[in-house]
Parts: sequence; structure tokens; C-alpha cells
Amino acid sequence: MKGGRNYLFLMAVIVVALNLRPFIAAIGPLAEDISHATGLSHHGMALLTLIPMALMGCVAFAGPALLRTGEMRGILLAALTCITVGTLMRLTVTTGPALLMTAAIIGLGVAAVQALFPAIIKQRFPDRFANIMGLYSAMLLAGGALGAQLSPVIVQLAGTWQAGFGYFAILGLLATVLVWAVLPASTSVQAGKSLTKLFSRPRTWLLMIAFGLVNGGYSSVIAWLAPYYQEAGWSVTASGSLLAVMALCQAVSALIMPALAQGNSRDRRPWLWLALAMQFTGFAGFAFAPASAPFLYVALVGAGLGGCFSLLLVVALEHIPDPLQAGALSAVMQGGGFLLAALPPLIVSVLHEQTGSFAAGWKWHMVSIAIAAILTRRLDPETYSPAMLLLTDPVNASDL
Repeated sequence: MKGGRNYLFLMAVIVVALNLRPFIAAIGPLAEDISHATGLSHHGMALLTLIPMALMGCVAFAGPALLRTGEMRGILLAALTCITVGTLMRLTVTTGPALLMTAAIIGLGVAAVQALFPAIIKQRFPDRFANIMGLYSAMLLAGGALGAQLSPVIVQLAGTWQAGFGYFAILGLLATVLVWAVLPASTSVQAGKSLTKLFSRPRTWLLMIAFGLVNGGYSSVIAWLAPYYQEAGWSVTASGSLLAVMALCQAVSALIMPALAQGNSRDRRPWLWLALAMQFTGFAGFAFAPASAPFLYVALVGAGLGGCFSLLLVVALEHIPDPLQAGALSAVMQGGGFLLAALPPLIVSVLHEQTGSFAAGWKWHMVSIAIAAILTRRLDPETYSPAMLLLTDPVNASDL
């Protein structure tokens, strides 16, 4: 019976994660249609990514408090309802402000799911959480591939750009049913006062900054890669295929890298540096030779982004043995990280406005990746425990 419940829980992990990115990934391929129909400018289009990413950050900071309620099932059901309702609303939106409102509603639901799910996974699978987190990350990013690839196809079949968003509500309904069936009605949680000390730890800030720099590349690519190639004459479908390839490589890398990194050493840094190197190479291709091998570049960027995303989630969870405290650290890392990651699409838009090209934005991301690589050097597993002694030890600058 327990095996069957675990199987259903894994199904819930997959379907819930698939809901977390289509609403963003579909924007790039449909950007021209959306802008023409709603009148949204480049900056307005950037807000479609910035608003939900900022919400992901703000709500993630509430993750420790949400965990303490013990009502994870109810919160997740409410969050999935937000995702489903917001997605259905997109079937009828006709104005820019209405579309931005749906971005906020869906983003709120996605934010709550992301704040809770890592702790739930570690609590359910304490001995295999790295592999399950890899599955969760892979499916989250695979949802981006679905959004990028299917949205132009749905638009062609249905005849309206709104349909390219709205039909993904089916995933939301399925996820809601699975969570209702699998998670217990309530969970008794004891989360200590030590959670309030997370922000006093330099390591928490390091993780937030590194996570933000990595995911800023994702938010910019999702927002502007398709328009970048559409400016060069690519069709909506072809540019959507670029994003789909990127998201597929993200998903594969997010699934494989945590498993490969589970060797004899707990040191994830070599794998993080490999992932960052792949990102750097791909962004360099976008900036300096975009027409030479675009699918290779998106594959490299996707593999690098997916690997970094899942590995940093694992690293955060490995800092603290207790699932709830580890989940709180993961939530706070995502909070600060997603707030930072909300800004790059707007920065790239401003650079595009000033230079007339997206190339300057890709170069800006190359610098961000170099900074992330320097920060990653501090993530020696021998420093995990000293850096996160939450209950008694005073903060020391060497914790960073």
C-alpha cells in the first residue's frame, strides 16, 4: 500500500511541477501577437515575466511561516486553484492590464507551490530527496518546454493567441486532483524558532544571490530569446522550437546532474561550474554569433540553467538535516533569488532600447554567470554545518 502511495505521490510531483512554467514560457513565442493585440510595449511585455517572478520571491519568504501552519495540503490546493483559474482567465483577456492581472494570479499560486514543495519532498523521501528533487526540477522545466512548443501550435489550431495560454488549465485541474488524493488532510509540524535566524546567516544571502543570478538568465531567455530571433526573420513556430529545445535540455540536465553529482563526494561545486560554463558558452553564442548554431546555444544554456537550478535546490536542502528547517532555507533562497531574477528581463529590455539589439543583454548575463561562479566557490560541503548552526552559534563572517 505504501508503495502505491509513493507512486501516486511521484505522479503528483510530476504533474504539479509541469504547471509551474508554461504560463511564462509561452510568452516569448506569442510576444508579437500579444503586443499587437493588447498594445503592451517592450517594457510591458517584460512585466509579464517580472511580476510572477517577483511574486515567487515575495511569497517564498513566507515559506517558513507556511510550513509552520501544518496545512500544506490546503495551501497547495489553494495555490493550484490560483494557477488553474488564472490560466482559464487568459482564454478571454483582451487588454494588457487584464493579462498582467492573470500573470499575478498564476504567479501567486506558483510561488506558494515552490515555497512548500522542496520541504514536502525531503520529508517524504529523506534518503532519496536529491533524486526526487531532480525529478521535480526536471518536470518543472519540462513544463517550460510544453509552454514554448505547444502554445504556437494551439494558436494555429484554435485561431486565437489566448488559446495558446488557456488550454494549460487542464494540467492545473489534474494536479489539484492528485494533491487532494495523495497528501494528508493536515500535517503536524514543529518548526523551531531558529527559522527566524536564517537572515542573520551570510550563507543564506550567498545562496539567494547565486540562485538569483542563475535564474535571471532563465527569465531573460524566456522573455526575449524568441523575439531576438524573430527580429532576425524567424517565424513564431521556429522561435518557439528554440525555447522548447532549451527547456527540454533544462529538464534532462535537472534530472541527470543531481544523480551524477551523488558520487563519493558531497561536493557539488564541480558540477555547478560545469553547468555555469555551459551557460556562459551559450550566451556568448547568442551575443557574438547568433546565426551560426542557435540550437547548440540554446541546448548549452538550457543544460546549464537546468543543472544549476536543481543542484542549488539540493545544496540548500543539504545544509540542514531537519527537513522543515532545510525547506525553510530553500524557500528563503528562492525568495531572494526570484526577486533578483525578476529584474533581468527589464534590464535586457532597457539595454535593447539603448543599443537597438539584444546582444548587450546576453553579454550582461555572461558577467552575471562569472559572478555566480565566484560565489559558488564558497559552497564547500565542509562549511554547511558551521554556516547554518541556527540555534546557538553567533554569526561569524567566515560562515560565508
